[in-house]
Amino acid sequence: MNKLELVKGFLHGGDYNPDQWLKRPDILDRDYQLMDQSKINTVTVGVFAWGRLEPEEGVYDFAWLDDVFDKMNSRNGHVILATPSGARPRWMSQKYPEVNRVDSEGRRHTHGFRHNHCYSSPIYRRKVHEINMRLAERYGDNSALVLWRVSNEYSGECYCPLCQQKWREWVQHKYKTLEALDDAWCSSVWSGLYSDWSQLLPPSLLGDSKVHGMDLDWHRFVSDMTIDFYQHEIQPLKKVTPNIPVTTNFMAESLKEGQYTPLTGLDYGRFAKSLDIIRVRLKTT
Repeated sequence: MNKLELVKGFLHGGDYNPDQWLKRPDILDRDYQLMDQSKINTVTVGVFAWGRLEPEEGVYDFAWLDDVFDKMNSRNGHVILATPSGARPRWMSQKYPEVNRVDSEGRRHTHGFRHNHCYSSPIYRRKVHEINMRLAERYGDNSALVLWRVSNEYSGECYCPLCQQKWREWVQHKYKTLEALDDAWCSSVWSGLYSDWSQLLPPSLLGDSKVHGMDLDWHRFVSDMTIDFYQHEIQPLKKVTPNIPVTTNFMAESLKEGQYTPLTGLDYGRFAKSLDIIRVRLKTT
């Protein structure tokens, strides 16, 4: 039995971002007064807080997060702790540009919006592992922790050289021979036959953009890469806190009563097998 199953009663709460208001202790004090009035007993924290948790490389600040745990423990409350990979700190984008995604036209992104990282980057994977390990070791035994919320709304794709190589390896593993690949994708159309695996590039408007078999395999590859990144991300959590379940948040849109569609191109059916609990943010129209 995991720790969440031991919780009695209904978890009432939502996302909480005190890291955005640290210069206003009066606002933070008021937050907890309002939580008490509304009987909130659970907060999700740290979703986009990497810049606060590690303001400089190797320099950590957990004091504000310690305070959240202390305040929730004093209320016999619960904490759902997020890993912060959905929005890396600015210093990382500057020092390690390979962590920034490349779009389908070959442009390397700069620091900016969330989930703008490369899933293949060894540096990014190492940095994610480090911060997650520190969070697990610091809060794993805290009585308030009941659930890990891993990152936030996984989505997007990267076309950098690292991902292109992973793509070639994925396709070669699936089809084994170039002849089988040409048959599956009908590559003979428009003289698209392959004579070497190095010729294989991701679909884009700069090259192949109307090869339906390739497009479908690309979406399958992106799903596999995303799931692989998630599985890498939860390794320290599972190692240090095997009694704390892990989840992430899927996104779906309600088309009509009883019918829903994912808001990303990810294969949620496969992804769900790696989650202890299924969570969906539902957008209604």
